[in-house]
Amino acid sequence: MKNIAVIGAGTMGNGIAHTFAQTGFKVQLIDINEDSLKKGIETITNNLDRMVAKDRITEDQKQQTLSNISTFTDLTEGVKSADLVVEAATENSELKLKIFKQLDDICSKDTILATNTSSISITQIAAATMRPKQVIGMHFMNPVPIMKLVEIIRGYNTSDEVTKTIMELSKTLGKDPVEVNDYPGFVANRILMPMLNESIETLYNGVAGVTEIDTVMKLGMAHPMGPLQLADFIGLDVCLSILNVMYDGFKNPKYAPCPLLVNMVRAGKLGIKSGEGFYDYSESRKAEKVAEQFLK
Repeated sequence: MKNIAVIGAGTMGNGIAHTFAQTGFKVQLIDINEDSLKKGIETITNNLDRMVAKDRITEDQKQQTLSNISTFTDLTEGVKSADLVVEAATENSELKLKIFKQLDDICSKDTILATNTSSISITQIAAATMRPKQVIGMHFMNPVPIMKLVEIIRGYNTSDEVTKTIMELSKTLGKDPVEVNDYPGFVANRILMPMLNESIETLYNGVAGVTEIDTVMKLGMAHPMGPLQLADFIGLDVCLSILNVMYDGFKNPKYAPCPLLVNMVRAGKLGIKSGEGFYDYSESRKAEKVAEQFLK
């Protein structure tokens, strides 16, 4: 594989594009919004600048990484030479199904189609195509350039050959891939989201405050980030979406989102991305600075 198309220039999409480009792949970063593409490239550039400042890469390596990325607002143009497409759009099943149906129509018959979904069924997504054997999940962790894990999720029809190819490709990126089967939430979010939801319930029930809950988990359980701060980092809307997918999939009340989480999302308090969640994020504490603090 040489050419990688990444759909979506948001937090996960630009991180995935950064990671592939820094490893020497040619990357086509695609988004329908030109401003989102500009912001995505700006984020990648800022992250590379921090790596240069910390002597993790050279200025030449930074420039080579940026030169490996091309941007597109037209899906057909962006994916026409792709050996692999990684979809990193919003966690919405209808949108993802629409994208994969389009990809199936316009991509080469040999192109592998991957999704970065954190909870939606790979089998369901693959069913929107005529190539279910070539559809697979690549669930990267945020921030993508730093976090080692990639969950590789096999759909019901994903072939052994495609799974092996994507496992090996992930290792080429310097990641540690783990193969899992296709059930709601996979492994990471099936375990993580109930914990975050229970932390929100603990706050909702008045057991303790935000900083107290996070301090207990950081000092008592050696978590690098408290669960409420982590929920802000992920995005409360994303947490709600994942919990809804799991609740619909399992019909188990333990996955039902806490009413406080639902109300915060309705009110537009989504965490770092909106400037306010369980914590207040002023101009001096933008997402990049919070991430940098977490990664020290």
